[in-house]
Amino acid sequence: MTAPFQILGDPLAPILIIADHASNHVPEGIDLRLPPEALHEHVALDIGVAQVAALLVGRGGYCAILGGVSRLVIDYNREADAAGLVPVHSDGHHVEGNEIADVADRLLRFYDPYHARVAELAAQSHRPFLLSLHSFTPSLRSRPEEARPWEIGILYNADDRGARVAIPLLEAAGCVVGDNQPYSGKLLNATMNRHAEAQGRPYLGVEMRQDLVSDAAGQQRFAEILHPILQECRNRLA
Repeated sequence: MTAPFQILGDPLAPILIIADHASNHVPEGIDLRLPPEALHEHVALDIGVAQVAALLVGRGGYCAILGGVSRLVIDYNREADAAGLVPVHSDGHHVEGNEIADVADRLLRFYDPYHARVAELAAQSHRPFLLSLHSFTPSLRSRPEEARPWEIGILYNADDRGARVAIPLLEAAGCVVGDNQPYSGKLLNATMNRHAEAQGRPYLGVEMRQDLVSDAAGQQRFAEILHPILQECRNRLA
């Protein structure tokens, strides 16, 4: 049986990493009807996220919850009634198998247990600071002419407390930073809207550019950059 999530580190750690799209796993019995190589593209997972999360956990002081199934199976960073929850089209791919998906079954097996565990971890009495960790493509397959120059993006909806701490620190570290780029957290922020903003919990929404975080050196670089900034966010806001 496929686990809907994986936990790394100490659940009582002061910083909780939430990685909705950390896996490209497709459970047995689900046929997306896609070529195997598509499962290694960004449509299936956020490249580099699981590795950066593990590196941060290895430093101590972090817990991470990693999504256990591909975003093509069910997208944890969507509302339960969102049109793209079980995608039929994703950046040029037609996910034919999802046209006949049992969405209620996927909610029950994967989505609901994942979000229940996130809620439990986020609500602990020591009030962990939340990091939402994602990665983005240098450009979309469907819009290759639109280059994304940012090395890292900071996303938020109404609560920008974490962003206002992190953005100047990232710029001081030499990063090209997108403020609600490459897309706006006011449009797509479902997990943090639910577990952070609706609860008044401070958080940081991070998007790393995938060509910079696809190998071990890039993953180490991002972990080293993020670690002191997350400590500062926690110290100031938790």
